Amino acid sequence: MTSVAKVVPLKGMRGMIADAMVKSLATAAQLTHHASADASALMVEKARLAETGTKASVEDLLMLAVVRALKKHPEANGRVEGRDVTTTDKVDLSVAIALPGNLLVAPAIFGASEMSVSELREARQELAARAKVNKLSVTEMTGGTFTVSNLGLTRVEHFTPIINAPQICILGIGRMTDRAVGDADGGIEMRPHVGLSLTFDHRALDGAPAGDLLTTICDEIEGLAP
Repeated sequence: MTSVAKVVPLKGMRGMIADAMVKSLATAAQLTHHASADASALMVEKARLAETGTKASVEDLLMLAVVRALKKHPEANGRVEGRDVTTTDKVDLSVAIALPGNLLVAPAIFGASEMSVSELREARQELAARAKVNKLSVTEMTGGTFTVSNLGLTRVEHFTPIINAPQICILGIGRMTDRAVGDADGGIEMRPHVGLSLTFDHRALDGAPAGDLLTTICDEIEGLAP
């Protein structure tokens, strides 16, 4: 019996995504740093918010940590266009959203740097709802300064996300896993850790400052508080 191969033309939105990915890799000097952050404080904060009636997912709290870190590292928050690197202390956070049909969009939450975790959650959910009915604007699709891509619901712990060009950086969020760590009494305890992967454009950002940014993101996650 002869098998029949399925042929999917790279056209329409899938074709646009393919072209954007290839262009990003062809034009940017991309490098990825990997790290893991202790998510114990994040989970405590998530539970605390729930007790006060405030819903916040792990992704919402991670977005808050990223925004806080970018305020301390504005050199990583911006875009490379031609021979110009433009950075800003205002974070317009793009959020990768998977859609049915193997499609992907990454609209921006404008002014994310001024939002609480509840406002970030509301903005993310509103963008996701409009993405599903093709109601995103061109400005939302192209105006971000930094992107987060979350694969935390899969078994992927670390990956190498492709920059959402012309942005300088993208942060990949992996699944949460329990790890054995030493406690204050010299014993061992299990703590949740989240995998993080920061891809950056080496034309605009060198390895050391990119490492500093990823370290600060980890610090913000590990110290999450109101």
